[in-house]
Amino acid sequence: MGWYEAVFEVIDMRSFSNLWYWIGLAVVWSSASHWVLGVPYDMVLRARRRGGEAERDLEDLVRINVNRLLYIVQLTGVWLLALGSAVLSALAVLGFWYGVEFAQAVFLILFPLSLVGLMSISTASRIRSEGATGAHLHRRLFRHRLLTQVVGMVSVFLTAMWGMYQNLVVGPFGG
Repeated sequence: MGWYEAVFEVIDMRSFSNLWYWIGLAVVWSSASHWVLGVPYDMVLRARRRGGEAERDLEDLVRINVNRLLYIVQLTGVWLLALGSAVLSALAVLGFWYGVEFAQAVFLILFPLSLVGLMSISTASRIRSEGATGAHLHRRLFRHRLLTQVVGMVSVFLTAMWGMYQNLVVGPFGG
């Protein structure tokens, strides 16, 4: 058995029937909802409960991450948008036009994450323009986390429906 056969035996390229894909999907969305604008959400809760130094730490970390994100967008935003659109378009065409299941699986992770990325840019811009601090900052971060979780839930649901369809109808036992 050559290395090519060994790799494809260990890593099932039929993504939707692979347990590792679903574990990876769960980890991606768990991480996306825990890290709100690069800040762990437990830090937001701690700042809300305790105030004082925890609040200052939260505001400093949010300020650093907001400035960093908006600087990157200002510097390379058009190029990132073009590259991201090209990658997502290529994955969509490969996956849904040519039927490459691996491309479908990657697209179903990256497309919703790109929406969360756009939401992050919008939230960061609002935080900076409003100069949000204290309770207002907590509400902004909570709203962003909630929307991220909604996008994640819809994404996981649609991915599960598409994956079941692929496994039952299009897979090795289907038509």
